[in-house]
Amino acid sequence: MSSQAYTPGLKIKRSCIVEKTRRLPIKGEVLVKQGDEVSCDDIVARTTIPGTPQIVDVALALGIDVAEVESYMVKKIGEFVNEKEPLAILEAFMGLVKRSCLSPVAGTLEHVSNITGQAIVRESPEEVRIQAYIPGIVTEVLPSEGIVVRTSATYVQGIFGIGGETNGELMAISKNASDVVDADQITADCKGKVLICGAVITLNALRKSVELGTKGIVVGGIVDKDLIDFVGYDIGVAITGHEEVGLSLIITEGFGKMAMREKTFELLQGLEGRLACINGATQIRAGVMRPEIIIPDQSSSRGSLVEARSEEETRGVGLEPGTVIRSIRKPYFGALGKVISLPVELRRLESGSLVRILEAELADGKRVTIPRANVEIIEE
Repeated sequence: MSSQAYTPGLKIKRSCIVEKTRRLPIKGEVLVKQGDEVSCDDIVARTTIPGTPQIVDVALALGIDVAEVESYMVKKIGEFVNEKEPLAILEAFMGLVKRSCLSPVAGTLEHVSNITGQAIVRESPEEVRIQAYIPGIVTEVLPSEGIVVRTSATYVQGIFGIGGETNGELMAISKNASDVVDADQITADCKGKVLICGAVITLNALRKSVELGTKGIVVGGIVDKDLIDFVGYDIGVAITGHEEVGLSLIITEGFGKMAMREKTFELLQGLEGRLACINGATQIRAGVMRPEIIIPDQSSSRGSLVEARSEEETRGVGLEPGTVIRSIRKPYFGALGKVISLPVELRRLESGSLVRILEAELADGKRVTIPRANVEIIEE
């Protein structure tokens, strides 16, 4: 039991079964059925989310008593109103005094109160549509909620990312895992592509990629200041994925100039020209979520996908000597290494906490002691 006290690790799988649950935020309509084949951009479920209610103080706007509000309304309950269109109008002294209460949003007048003097305008409902995200077979339908889709693919996780789900053809623009990618390497050919880069990408290269319509970037590292300048604010590392920056960015190693792991680089480079489905969403706390690159294997047979167990069901767990790990916290953040031993006894940290630790040899040969909660397994 003690040997399994660790953070779930990064996966680098040349071939595995990937299964994704695609679920609506509230109940709606599922548009596909079990056994259907779907592509990544197919809409598989949809629903409508009620609009946000906006409270309007009509009595205050017109300068009248709350009990008089209904008599000055020019819109009826259930009627649509445009943004800045009058909800109520007061005319007095033969038209010399005229006040209007305007709707702050476009929507439907839902309620008027002679007790509070307020009206409620509900914004138009929003349609939510869920895409399949990966091409594959629908193996399960969740009634009124969504589906489970399965595919055979190459699967690689990053350590950090930004931006949501997207897809595009893989394009290698670095020859070596240690290369620096600058703006002059981002050309018109990068439009619609997921770029495989080396050790770091510059801020100018990121901005040019957005201008040219690049879908995604996979790179070993990034300078933290460049990331802040690119996004426009300090996003932290607790949860990401909702940034609207024009592309999805996946960091495989850490912050700073960090050569992409050779195995990862060679694996992705060897799949150049293939479709990649990527998601930069990252969550470090309360349910770990890592950015991911999924390269579907289009040669997989329908039968093998239907019968295969999910990638989560087949993966192994547990730390043991020889396990490849990555440190996810300081002072060894991003460092790769192998477990040397797993002492049974607890060790006391500087903070006073008693924790289980492991002894590891880092890639540079240095032997260190690290709390088990501060590492993740790299599954290969």
